[in-house]
Amino acid sequence: MQPDPLRESLGGICAELGLELPVVALDRLLAYLSLLQRWNATYNLTAVRDPAQMLTQHLADCLAVVGPFRRQLGAGSQQRLLDVGSGGGLPGVVLAVLEPGWSVSCVDAVGKKVAFIRQVAAELSLRNLAGEHTRIEALKAPPFDLITSRAFASLADFVVPTRQLLAPTGVWAAMKGKTPDAELVGLPPGITVFHVEPLTVPGLQAERCLVWMREAVPPASGLVHS
Repeated sequence: MQPDPLRESLGGICAELGLELPVVALDRLLAYLSLLQRWNATYNLTAVRDPAQMLTQHLADCLAVVGPFRRQLGAGSQQRLLDVGSGGGLPGVVLAVLEPGWSVSCVDAVGKKVAFIRQVAAELSLRNLAGEHTRIEALKAPPFDLITSRAFASLADFVVPTRQLLAPTGVWAAMKGKTPDAELVGLPPGITVFHVEPLTVPGLQAERCLVWMREAVPPASGLVHS
């Protein structure tokens, strides 16, 4: 059997992040990468064209948040997640693959991107993944335990329209590059930043962090950071 460089690279990334992936999850991530590359030729889902670069800049970037999300929600738990401005399904698809118990909704205002996410859910048999074609302000759904976004908007523009969608004990987790100091200052009253968590993405020489936020009234349980 010929070696598969992408599979080996993905396995190395997961090992470096301390993620033990079953074969079916590894296969699904590689199948997702293949679908992303194929659809990207027509629908321009991402500016990254090379599969190896997609692996590092997209998959590895999203795999880096799996550990922190598991600490917050519990691995193997039954939780509801919302990925805002999901684009090609990042990080929503990755989270749905690694945690079958998490119900993941990816919302985007661009129809072709939602069509792609729905195709991914169908082809990879991800019953816990849904694509919602609407503006986030118009989304009608039960509350979510965690609301996330990746390079979507400013922190204020992320939390304000999703505030009514957050469960009483829920949290926001914004995927950012450098710590967005100016955006932190611009958050509306009543929003508490309880942790800015540095992330290390294997193979990516760039700063990454997670900005954890919640309503100012402390939830009954959850992460506590100084």
